[in-house]
Amino acid sequence: MRTTRDRISHTISFEIIALLTVTPLGAWAFDMPMKDIGVLAIAGATIAMAWNYVYNLMFDHALLRIAGDTRKTLATRIVHAILFEIGLLVAFIPFIAWYLAISWVQAFVMDVVFAAFFLVYAFVFNWAYDLIFPIPKPSRGSDSDARDHGVGLGSEDRARGSATRRI
Repeated sequence: MRTTRDRISHTISFEIIALLTVTPLGAWAFDMPMKDIGVLAIAGATIAMAWNYVYNLMFDHALLRIAGDTRKTLATRIVHAILFEIGLLVAFIPFIAWYLAISWVQAFVMDVVFAAFFLVYAFVFNWAYDLIFPIPKPSRGSDSDARDHGVGLGSEDRARGSATRRI
C-alpha cells in the first residue's frame, strides 16, 4: 500500500501534468478562451485532487481486503479509471453549467468530453506512475504495511514506522 506522502506526490503530479495538457486542448476543442477553460481546469483539478486522494485510498483498502494486495491487473485498472471518472462527472457538471452559464445538458456533454480525455490520461498516468514508482510486494509475516500506515500499532511503533520508508 502507498504511503500518504506518495499519494500526495501522485495527486499533485497527476494534476499539474493534466492542467498543462487539458487547458490548451480544451480551448481548441471547445473554441473557447483559454481563460475560461483554465478556470474550469483549475476548479476541476481542485475537485479531482480531493476526490483522487479519497477515492484511491478507498479503492486500495477495498482491493487489499478483496485481493490481499494493492497491485492492479489490467481489468482492475479499467474498473478503477471508470469508477473514478463517474464520481468526478457527478461532482463537476454543476460547476461547468454555472460558470459558463450553459444548460446542464451542454455541461454534461462538455464534461463527458473532459471525462473521455481523463479516462485515457488517468489510465496511462497511473500505469506509468506504478512502473516508475512500483508498489513493493509485502513480505509474508511482515507488518511493514501496518508500520507504513500506522495501522494497529501503538504510538511508539507508529513513530518508528514513519521513519522507515519503502521506496
